[in-house]
Amino acid sequence: MTARCLRGLATLGLALMAGVLAAPAQAQNAAPPDEGNPFVNIFKYGGTTKPPEAPPSPDDVYCPIIDVAEGGSSLQTMAGGTVRTQIRLGQLSRSCQPGPNGGTIVSIGVQGMVLLGPGGAPGRFNAPVTVTVKNGTQIIARRSRQGSATIPAGQASGSFTVVEDGISVPANLARDFEIEVGLGSSPKPGRAPRRKPAASAPADG
Repeated sequence: MTARCLRGLATLGLALMAGVLAAPAQAQNAAPPDEGNPFVNIFKYGGTTKPPEAPPSPDDVYCPIIDVAEGGSSLQTMAGGTVRTQIRLGQLSRSCQPGPNGGTIVSIGVQGMVLLGPGGAPGRFNAPVTVTVKNGTQIIARRSRQGSATIPAGQASGSFTVVEDGISVPANLARDFEIEVGLGSSPKPGRAPRRKPAASAPADG
């Protein structure tokens, strides 16, 4: 066999070897991700396709305990200088569900009692309840509702229930908000104090 033939065979062998070594790398680069490989999906997910992403579990949603506003646990109504009724908060409950765009939907339930005082008489009474969802001093939502309690003749108390739902907390505050409940109407924003006019400088004598 001539030297030219030997050189040709050696060149062909090197080319074939290079092709074999390059083939696995090319196949690896061209392979689809695991989610698109039915064979791999059988072992990972138990089927040929990747299952859809599960919705967030309500158990994973942040839901803080309810705070009672300062001075908001009870409220008295007066009649002629005498206590007509005393309103008291009772059981408080809350529920938080995943909302759109990573937010949270909050529902709050309030139960309470209306008690007759010395100046009261049986009848129907309103119990003002304010629910506030906030982040520090930032108010996310504030709602005021009137609960209704009926005290029949011969009884000294009646119960009321208020439910506030559909309160939306945005995603950027969904892990850092507070819930506050209190008796009484929503507080009005305070007026900014008036600035005193600057004293005029005394005239030169």
